[in-house]
Amino acid sequence: MKVSPRLISAVLLLFMLLATVTVEGRTCESSSNLFSGPCLSESNCANVCNTEGFPDGDCRGFRRRCMCTRPC
Repeated sequence: MKVSPRLISAVLLLFMLLATVTVEGRTCESSSNLFSGPCLSESNCANVCNTEGFPDGDCRGFRRRCMCTRPC
């Protein structure tokens, strides 16, 4: 049975993609304690998270909450 070079390259590419996902590390997130109201500005959320000791923050979810993030 002959294995096609296309199949080998597809499997190799899939393996490399999975390996990069696991190498990046995990990101822990916590809802902001100081941010009030709906999160409409990513930069405002990030600034509030910085004051709480987190390096970054993002607006998340349907209710638009400010979630502070940091590497675990």
